[in-house]
Amino acid sequence: MRIFGSNAAAQVATTPAARRAASGSFSVSAQDAPKAPAAPAALCTVGGIDALLALQGGDDPLERRRRAVKRGGIALDVLDDLKLALLAGELGPSVLMRLKSAATDLAGASGDPRLDGVLAEIELRLEVEIAKMTPRTAL
Repeated sequence: MRIFGSNAAAQVATTPAARRAASGSFSVSAQDAPKAPAAPAALCTVGGIDALLALQGGDDPLERRRRAVKRGGIALDVLDDLKLALLAGELGPSVLMRLKSAATDLAGASGDPRLDGVLAEIELRLEVEIAKMTPRTAL
């Protein structure tokens, strides 16, 4: 959607010049009279919504791959922390929350089929561990 119209900041009214008293003892000389304020400069935008959409839409394949590798590394770190918590006997609800968070972060394609396959296997392992740790309800 595009909005056309004048810029509201440019329409700011200027204050009128000081009034002089018609009679009386008080008077203001021309040198001391307040100057009229300058009109505010019109605001200009660097780009519009089109520029923002173009920046968001143009995703570099290398950048997507780098983010996917980083998310995979974080997920593997969470699985490693799970292993250490199990060995130490300190398995708590925070580990389950971290597993769920890592599993949701893995959603999304990197553009590389081999990398997507590895990430899918990591996600499957996360989902298995989440299923093991989730309390079961009686039917």
